[in-house]
Amino acid sequence: MNTVTLQLVADKYIKLALQEDITNEDISTNSVMPHYKKGSVELICKQTGIIAGLKTFERVFQLLDPATEIKFYTKDGSKVSSGERLAVITGDVRVLLSAERTALNYLQRMSGIATYTASVVTLLKNSPTRLLDTRKTTPCMRIFEKYAVTVGGGLNHRYNLSDGILLKDNHINAAGGVKQAIAAAKKYAPFVHKIEVETENLAMVKDAVEAGADIIMLDNMSIENMKKAIKIIAGRAQTECSGNVTKENIEKLLSVGVDYISSGALTHSAPILDISMKNLQIL
Repeated sequence: MNTVTLQLVADKYIKLALQEDITNEDISTNSVMPHYKKGSVELICKQTGIIAGLKTFERVFQLLDPATEIKFYTKDGSKVSSGERLAVITGDVRVLLSAERTALNYLQRMSGIATYTASVVTLLKNSPTRLLDTRKTTPCMRIFEKYAVTVGGGLNHRYNLSDGILLKDNHINAAGGVKQAIAAAKKYAPFVHKIEVETENLAMVKDAVEAGADIIMLDNMSIENMKKAIKIIAGRAQTECSGNVTKENIEKLLSVGVDYISSGALTHSAPILDISMKNLQIL
């Protein structure tokens, strides 16, 4: 997920977020600022972390008023510290006040994910294993959250159900088994799509290899069984392990030797990064 892709499709989600917060009017702002006045406000970091989502933050204000100007003193992917001034936003005071919470919600959430992801990537720095996210994202926030993962140094797994074939336990049960599910996928899907299969035991791993899976996911297996699975696969497919992977337990998985480790925690459990808009001034 890159900035170009994000900008192409982000507006519809940002508009929905603004409409959620302003169904009719911003009563609080309009009561104290009924007419236009130009002002400025500072964006202040209150916690050390990795910043992500500055363009999204900016877009929230510009959708309310294209004349809003933001001077940034940092960029996505940079490490920021408590007390650091990140930007100055200048424009119609009513816009600064009305867009504040929506803009901060995006920036805090995305920066929190980038920060958490970076901390996990650090644990893998001496390993060939790469870190992936999952589809365990907040509804209508996926494009922002997956972008934040890349800012933190992680990789994106498939974006959505149209983006790749992943045969999970219920797909396998519906097809009647691993081999049947893979055969059906090969028959149905265009040849350009790789087929990934989720396996829970060594018998399923053997079936996946024999049926020609491109990627074999080792799901919630013991480390001992995953090592056995790697020997069975013997380089005939790429490998991924998953299942309640967090920053606290990921190092234990590095000895397995899989190509990828996927972690839903990157998006569903990352705490926000504390950032505020302070020191509003009328110009």
